[in-house]
Amino acid sequence: MLLLSINYVPEKKIEALGLVKGNVVQSSHLGKDIMSGLKTVVGGEITGYTEMLNQARQIAMKRMVDEAEQLGADAIINIRYASASVMSGAAEVIAYGTAVKIL
Repeated sequence: MLLLSINYVPEKKIEALGLVKGNVVQSSHLGKDIMSGLKTVVGGEITGYTEMLNQARQIAMKRMVDEAEQLGADAIINIRYASASVMSGAAEVIAYGTAVKIL
């Protein structure tokens, strides 16, 4: 599956199949949450949350690709991510784009 953040496939004609998306609500475990709270006092990267969001993006991307494959897509163009805090220590990540067939 070709994945692109641009809104076309270079040098190819395409047929749009529709919007595809994948989302996940991911949380960190209590131990990491407590350590992250302490980290905010001294500053720096909160690696527990970085890892959580990286994992969430991977899951959301896979779900989006699975949906595109069900449509018979060869590629997904104009891919975007969005995220939102759902509650303390939990975030929703959504990946979305346009599934296309390469002609």
